[in-house]
Amino acid sequence: MSDLLSQLKAVTTVVVDSGDIGAIEQFRPVDATTNPSLLLNASQLDFARPMLASAISYAKAHASDKAAVLELACDKFAVDVGTAISKLVPGRVSTEVDARLSFDTEATVAKALQLVELYQQNGVGTERILIKVASTWEGIQAARQIEQQGIQCNLTLLFHMAQARACAEAGVYLISPFVGRILDWYKANTKQDYTADTDPGVLSVRDIYHFYKEHGYPTVVMGASFRNTGEVLALAGCDRLTISPALLDELSKQSGTLDVKLVDGGAKTAKPPALTESAFRWMLNEDAMATEKLAEGIRKFAIDQRKLEQLIGGQL
Repeated sequence: MSDLLSQLKAVTTVVVDSGDIGAIEQFRPVDATTNPSLLLNASQLDFARPMLASAISYAKAHASDKAAVLELACDKFAVDVGTAISKLVPGRVSTEVDARLSFDTEATVAKALQLVELYQQNGVGTERILIKVASTWEGIQAARQIEQQGIQCNLTLLFHMAQARACAEAGVYLISPFVGRILDWYKANTKQDYTADTDPGVLSVRDIYHFYKEHGYPTVVMGASFRNTGEVLALAGCDRLTISPALLDELSKQSGTLDVKLVDGGAKTAKPPALTESAFRWMLNEDAMATEKLAEGIRKFAIDQRKLEQLIGGQL
């Protein structure tokens, strides 16, 4: 009997949630995702130190004032790590737009195009990358424009059906609904314990998956932010799952028969009218968990982005 990770790979596209080249070489996923927190961690690893130095040299040669050099060095480092990862996976690498642009549509589009240009300088085409954008209203509208330019997006920090609907209606290629962070909020606020099948994060992703399939939306559902293997296995059959190296290692050592939880039954229902901005904002506002976790996620990514800038700034 094969291990659970091998069985999972047969029904779901497995993605490594890491900026660690070693972990990606070990688990050989189809795709890989990064974010500011993972890049900050990667900057401390042996493989990434030469990339960091190279990114700083590049930025000094291509930008004038210190602020511009710092911004370009961060972008170049993210792209160079992504480029290295792209050589190890057959599919896509997700690279995130600065979280501090989450409420600025035009700036998000501009940053996405800059990241794409840096990838192209490295010989990596748009078919190999996904631009990660926070699932704010402004971020989703930016993703609509980016997608229209032939660049596909991964919408992250997604906690609510309103975000999922707006992403699908904007023609976004892929969404990353967060499982573990939803569970964190409910455990902290209800003081209850949850099983894999009662886990509110798992239930949220299942609802989104069924909504997309039932209404015929092509947007890919990629569950993310897992706290344990039970959450992962409870979403077996989802389009994609992005999983940390630690949980992938656990799954590779577990045996048993995988129970497929999600199956695409085909489109059966007409799509509802598109959400308006006011309806989107009201639905998100009515859900304390989604509102709080979205804001917190943006803040935490921004904190780690600033830490990376401080690290680079100390070397300028």
